[in-house]
Amino acid sequence: MQARRRIGSGLMSLLFLVLGLALGSNGFAASPRINYLLYCSGCHLPGGQGNAPNVPTLHDELGLMMTVPAMRGYLARVPGSAQAPIDDVDLTAVLNWLLTEFNSETLPEDFKPLSVDEVSAARARLLADPNGYRETHWKPYDFQTPLTEHQ
Repeated sequence: MQARRRIGSGLMSLLFLVLGLALGSNGFAASPRINYLLYCSGCHLPGGQGNAPNVPTLHDELGLMMTVPAMRGYLARVPGSAQAPIDDVDLTAVLNWLLTEFNSETLPEDFKPLSVDEVSAARARLLADPNGYRETHWKPYDFQTPLTEHQ
């Protein structure tokens, strides 16, 4: 009886191993929205509104930033994105999701979604001073803007 249990247990372990290998790491991949909620909403809040002056909103302005080539990689370089515990494919999906979810009205008409290669290259160059980079390539962050419209 014990031998049958061991064999059955061993077969179940083998089955789970084979299923895990067949499905790979993407077999149980979360959606971009779920990854946003897991890895971004702790600071930026579930609706992307942020918390001025410390955490910027993710609404509207990011779409405008996409018109400036130096800002396309910015979102992947800020510490929260660059150090998120997800791979480049999932981070790319999250960034494209938040751009279309929170910035659809301000994205350029000819906007091309961020590519995995673009995000991978940008993510490898973590920004030590995101606000300084932003000021140099875009404009200073308005730390006085209160939370209002997107609450």
